[in-house]
Amino acid sequence: MADFVPIGERIALYRRRRGLSQAKLAGLVGRSESWLSQVERGARPIERRGVLAELARALDIPVSELTGTTPEPSRRSAEQHRAVEEIRLAVSQFDFLAVLIGPPATDQSEVIDLADLERRADRAWELTHASRYEELAPLLSALLSDAEMTAHRPDGERRAAVFDVLAKTYQAVAAVMAKLGETELAWVAADRSVMAAEQGTSPLVAVVGVYRLALAFLSGWRLDQAERVASSGTLAVASQVGSSMEATSLYGALNLVRAVIASRRGDGATTWLAIAEAERAAGYLDGDRNDFDTEFGPANVALHAVSVAVELGEAAEALRRTAAVNVDGLSAERRGRYLLDVARAHGQRRNLAGVVAALREAFALTPEQIQYHPMARELLRHCLRMNRRRPSRELLRLAELAGVV
Repeated sequence: MADFVPIGERIALYRRRRGLSQAKLAGLVGRSESWLSQVERGARPIERRGVLAELARALDIPVSELTGTTPEPSRRSAEQHRAVEEIRLAVSQFDFLAVLIGPPATDQSEVIDLADLERRADRAWELTHASRYEELAPLLSALLSDAEMTAHRPDGERRAAVFDVLAKTYQAVAAVMAKLGETELAWVAADRSVMAAEQGTSPLVAVVGVYRLALAFLSGWRLDQAERVASSGTLAVASQVGSSMEATSLYGALNLVRAVIASRRGDGATTWLAIAEAERAAGYLDGDRNDFDTEFGPANVALHAVSVAVELGEAAEALRRTAAVNVDGLSAERRGRYLLDVARAHGQRRNLAGVVAALREAFALTPEQIQYHPMARELLRHCLRMNRRRPSRELLRLAELAGVV
């Protein structure tokens, strides 16, 4: 990953391609020429992703072109996790078509045990929550193939239960691909999960697919699409808030997505309204839950409050809110992502020791997640530039883990 191009250099590249001067681009986003010069030289970080979105709009490019989260399809990017291609190939196979076209199978030994599929799907989500992507990839590859083949064999009520497993598996694929910045693949997987859920046993599973689709769009900075999808999901389950705990969890989780979307737009009022609505939903629950692997509950709401405060550039508020966060019951993936937000808050306040401490803990929890996160890499690069003469051993070690030196 040593060939990672810093965000500042990407901005300069696309600015020159558009034929814009620094003064012109800075004016388009309401900033000074001096500010943009510092950003392009790497002397100043972009502290809010909302600002990054404004620059992308001014340059008429997707945000992913600036963050580097979308690798070129023609080559295997050093920024792309090794698990991506294996999962991509698994999603691309359609072996089950032979079952639809050919004669009915007579060999019952080919029928895979439903309980085994369910166990493997549960294991897939355990690995997803642990951000253990290399171990997860072969499991998902085999599970998708087996679940698709089994789901498309006519088997009465049992068939609906297999489609539940298939939907859950595609949701895991969507979650992982969104985390790794593979927006298009996450989109495909989330959409397939909705279609599978339509043939399953519970309509709420389809709403879970909508939730994963919203996160996929959010990962790719498709904020309008993310908001449209998240709003559809909240509308679908709003009438069941307080009466169905599973629906309440989904409603709350979707509002957390809406809060992040609003924060990336720099819309503080809408952000905190969505957080308040998620808090209301959490109030109906008896503590933290993990319905449909959303990990929704009071702890996740408090964690997201920190995250959106960072997105809004309110570092002091973000750090103040860390006192209300208890991550003990949350997955390693969620805790690692929270620590990255804490590191970003310290970065906004130029607190190098705080950045290093938070990233050190995040790497220990979920090395694969942090290693491939563009904001972690950019934050480390900025810290190195700030301490070019005498970087600490710990900072250098973390930068090496992230592949930025």
